[in-house]
Order: sequence, then C-alpha cells, then structure tokens
Amino acid sequence: MSTPKGYVVQEESCEIEGWDDPVMGKVVWRTLLSGDRTPTSRLTVGVAEIGPGHPEAYFPHRHESPEMYYILSGEGIVTIDAEDFPVRAGSAVFIPSNAWHGTRNIGAETLRLLYAFAVDSFADVAYVFPDVPTTT
Repeated sequence: MSTPKGYVVQEESCEIEGWDDPVMGKVVWRTLLSGDRTPTSRLTVGVAEIGPGHPEAYFPHRHESPEMYYILSGEGIVTIDAEDFPVRAGSAVFIPSNAWHGTRNIGAETLRLLYAFAVDSFADVAYVFPDVPTTT
C-alpha cells in the first residue's frame, strides 16, 4: 500500500450537486474530498448551501457515519433527534451516528456549512429518509 500524499482542491473546481425533492428537501453542495473523486481516503469533506427563503428543513435524515458541520456563513437551526440548535458562522456541530437531523436557513443570507464524514467516499454514506405517506 502506498503512503498517502497531500492534496489540494479549490471549491469552485468541484461539481455542484444537490437535491430539490419533496422527500429530501432543497440543498446544494460541492464534495471537496472523497476517495472516489480525489486521491484521498478515510475522510469525506464538502460545502453545502441552503439559500435564504428556505426556512423549512431539508428533510430529516440519518446515516450510520457520524457527521460534523462547521458553519461558514449565515444562520440557521440544526435539528438533531428532535432538539433544535441555533447556529451561525463559527458554530461547530456534531451529529452522532444514526441521529435524525436536518438544517434550515432562518436568515437573509445563504447558510453555508462545511461537512465532514470519516468515510472513504461520499458514496459510502447511505442516507435514510423517513417514510413519506402517500395520498390517494
């Protein structure tokens, strides 16, 4: 096995991804470090954005891997297992394994957050969303 080397990526060079879905909510992100995209391992990092005017949560979800957020700009509410936590630039958030969580923007500017998982790639994070009742 080869020894890992340092690696640098610029945010603007990463593809914009996202969800705009009735189950998963509306959020965009750029994955900065992920073993399936960059020569890195054991850490996946990106920047997510929730625009102003989206005070509703991007829908609660959970995953096996613990996650952390560092709020870069804006203000919002992070809900973890039904408990609301106000966040703003400079806030660090820890989300335990399998905790139901979601984030909403309560301010006038875009809520930007750095996220990280201790997994090799973003593809290793299996998102689980609550069952959505269907109407007939």
